[in-house]
Amino acid sequence: MTYPAIGIIVAVTVLLGGCAQPQSADEFRKSASGPSLSKVVTREVNRPLREVAATFRARAPECLNATVRRTLAGPSYHVVDVTYKPTVVVTDQRAELHVQMRHTRGVINVIQEPEGGFYVLIADVHPVDSKRSRIEIFGSSTGNDVMTRAIVGWATGKDLGCPDMAQVG
Repeated sequence: MTYPAIGIIVAVTVLLGGCAQPQSADEFRKSASGPSLSKVVTREVNRPLREVAATFRARAPECLNATVRRTLAGPSYHVVDVTYKPTVVVTDQRAELHVQMRHTRGVINVIQEPEGGFYVLIADVHPVDSKRSRIEIFGSSTGNDVMTRAIVGWATGKDLGCPDMAQVG
């Protein structure tokens, strides 16, 4: 591997990972709520928590377990594989969908990676009443729009399609 290629790998890792990476879902929520390049999307949906949770359990593994290959251009071309992993956690009071990513090819991590990979998105659903729920999606302000749209669609029950994970970034 040439010196410029190593520089590209490290630069990509720092750009994708940032300096201080959250090591838990709670830390990720706090960082997404703060003054960073993150945002929180909030919606109220006309579905009870248990229905939204059931949809997350069904759709997340099918749609968000993905490995995407990207070719990065610079002084030379570099191939990077990114593997996404969803986790759904459900209690009586809430449903959570965590999406984590791990570079499985082409990147040397120079920062500590959380168990399961770097967090890229978290969706929390809380009941408003017996028929409605509130969803909060924590994530980057860029690159997660396709996942956010799909997760909101799943929460409403109106659009159960999968996002194009090649557009996540």
